[in-house]
This record gives sequence, C-alpha cells and structure tokens, in this order.
Amino acid sequence: MWKRDESVKPAGPQPGTPAGAPPASAPGAGSSGSQPEARRQIERDMVNIGKSVVIKGELNGSEDLTIEGHVEGKIELKDHVLTIGPNGKIKAQVFAKSVIVLGDVHGNITASDKVDIRDSGSVDGDIVAPRMAIAEGAHFRGSVDMQKKQAAQAAAPAQPPRPAQQPQAAPQAAGAR
Repeated sequence: MWKRDESVKPAGPQPGTPAGAPPASAPGAGSSGSQPEARRQIERDMVNIGKSVVIKGELNGSEDLTIEGHVEGKIELKDHVLTIGPNGKIKAQVFAKSVIVLGDVHGNITASDKVDIRDSGSVDGDIVAPRMAIAEGAHFRGSVDMQKKQAAQAAAPAQPPRPAQQPQAAPQAAGAR
C-alpha cells in the first residue's frame, strides 16, 4: 500500500519529499525515470549485514550479500555473489557463485564462478573454484582446486560415465604401444 500512495503523491509534494522525487521524474522523462527504478532493483537484490550483527547457524539466500559482521556456521548463496567486507569475520563453510574476500574467512569456500581475495583479505581453508585471484598482500592458507566450470558441473551427475571413459582410454593407450 505504501508504494501505491507514493505513486499517487508525486503531483503535490515533489520538491519537499525525497520519496516523491523518483516517481515524479518517471512521468516527465522516460530515461530518468528508468534510472531510479533500476537503482531500486539493484538495491533490492543486494543485502548488507552490518558490522555489529552476529549470526550463528545457516545463512541461505537468493540475492547478493555483503557481510560486515560475524557469521559462524554455513553460508549458501548458490547463484549469487558473497562479499566479505573489511570488518567481516567468517567461521563457516561458504557456497556461492562468486566470493570476494576483504575480511577474514576461516573455513572452506566453494564457488561456481570465482574467488577473489583482495589485499586486505584473509582465508584459512580450502578453495574450490574454476577461477581465483589473490591480491598482493592477501593472506591465504589452504589448498586450491581449480576445476573448470563444465568439469565441476558434470562431475556430480557424470560419475557413472567416467569409469566407462577410462577403459576406452586404456585400450587406445595399449594399441599405441
């Protein structure tokens, strides 16, 4: 209901209320009206956890997330970006599309796209991702498994065909001798 009222009010209190400003520009100029709408969509798809927040347990989501606080347990954002801010302290298993580390992570990270440890970032744990970047000055202790995207996605469902492929490779090698 509040959004409906907001779209009704732009004719009157345009200059006085900032809430009325974005809808007021939409009828006047189509391009400037789409920019605030796009900004609202981006803001809706990104969530921030402040530095005073402490979470213990499982954290699941379907939008990009920035963590400045403390999280212990498991973080799962399969198709989204997880950013651990400079104040972020994570003691968790992390599963995300992409992970950007500016703070501290203690735990394993699995990303379907990329892990990026920036210069102020620290990771103590194993990383599984097809792409990885570690900035100069960053801290990393653990192992890295850089499987290609297709190999990582096909690994789980294609487990039975793999043994079938290995015997095919063996006769070719024997025939080559």
